Amino acid sequence: MEPRIDLFANKVTASYSKRLLTAGKVVDDSGLPKAVYELVKIRASQINGCSFCVDMHTKDAAHAGESQVRINLVAAWREAAVFTEPERAALELTEAATRLADGGGIGADTWQRVRKHYDDEQVGGLIAAIATINAWNRINAIAHTPAGSYEPGQF
Repeated sequence: MEPRIDLFANKVTASYSKRLLTAGKVVDDSGLPKAVYELVKIRASQINGCSFCVDMHTKDAAHAGESQVRINLVAAWREAAVFTEPERAALELTEAATRLADGGGIGADTWQRVRKHYDDEQVGGLIAAIATINAWNRINAIAHTPAGSYEPGQF
């Protein structure tokens, strides 16, 4: 796949990307567990079909010590026994929020499970994480950013 545009060479998309990187730092400071943040980024990227982001976040998760089994099972998290209840709540919210256009919205049961496991700051971090990765997915999918060559820590 050939990229349609170089996101870092274009003045507007480079400026926007810089701001999204800053938004990610806010999530880092929210108290949301790092493993949960990585799982959220992987799952949203899978749903959105962003190959560049799936490549990046699976590699980053492995580099951070996440097991290959858990990385491989993110797409089938509901049937996998390797995720904790808090991780399941975050993945459930990620799916619901990423698929808003499908008409389901965020159900009360989903929200209740999230609130059971995360404090206010972490919930804010989770919401910001989901919004930010969805923005990254769309930018990279639209631009046809090619996958496969990402190295952990590159950005």
